[in-house]
Amino acid sequence: MSLFSKSFAALVLGAAALASMVNATALAASDKPRWSYSGTNGPDHWAALGDGKIYAACAGSEQSPVDLSGAVPADVEDIAIHWQPFQATVKNNGHSIEATAAPGQTTDFGGAVYNLLQVHWHHQSEHTIDGSHAPLEAHFVHQNPATGALMVLGVMMVEGEANPELQKIWDAIPAGAEAAAGDWSAMLPAERTIYRYAGSLTTPGCGEIVNWVVFKTPVTASRAQIDAFAALYPVNNRPLQPLGRRFILLGQ
Repeated sequence: MSLFSKSFAALVLGAAALASMVNATALAASDKPRWSYSGTNGPDHWAALGDGKIYAACAGSEQSPVDLSGAVPADVEDIAIHWQPFQATVKNNGHSIEATAAPGQTTDFGGAVYNLLQVHWHHQSEHTIDGSHAPLEAHFVHQNPATGALMVLGVMMVEGEANPELQKIWDAIPAGAEAAAGDWSAMLPAERTIYRYAGSLTTPGCGEIVNWVVFKTPVTASRAQIDAFAALYPVNNRPLQPLGRRFILLGQ
C-alpha cells in the first residue's frame, strides 16, 4: 500500500474522530476556549487552549494548510460536480464569511459521493503554490454521508474581473440572510488540474480527517470584492504547516 493510500485509509478510519469532533462542536460556545488568528489565542497556541485536550489535534503531524510545491504527477480521479442553483444562507461566523449550501448538492470524487455543506473564505490564501499566496482562498466543505469523511475543494481567487456569484454572497453579508439564487459551480475554474493530499481542518479542532483537493488554476475576484472581505478579516489564514512524511499528488 502506498503512503498516500495509507493516508487516505486513515481519513476513512477517521470517521470516529469526526464524530468525536462533532460532539465537541455541540458544546455551548461558552464551554469552548476562544481562538483567534493572533495573540495569545492565535495559531501557535491553539493546541494548548483550554485544558489542552479539546484542540490537541492542532499539534498533529498531518496538519493543513501546506505549500503545494514539489507535487508528484499522478493519475487522479475525475471530479464530477452536481450543483444546481440555490439560495444560500450567509453569515459572518466571527472567523470568516460562511454560506450554507441547500440540500442535494453533491460532488463525486475518488469513487465516493460527498454532500456540499458550505463555503467560506480566507484572506490571504491558506495554501500556497510554489510559495505564493493568493489574495483569497475559498473552501467548499463536503462530507461523505456514509463514512463521515470530509473533502474540501480549495479554490484560489486572484485579482481580475469581478465574480458575479461571489457578489451575490457578499451582498447578503450585512443582512446575514439568504443570498440571491446562484450557481456555485461558477466559482470553480474550468481547468480541473488539482493538487491532492491528506490533511486537516485549518481551524480548531484541526481534526486530521480531510481529503484536500486544491485547484491549480485560480478564479478571479475584483479588487473591490477582495477589499470588502479584507475589511472584515484582514488576516484569517492559518500559517503553513510542515508536510512531514506526506506527499502531494498533481493530476487531472
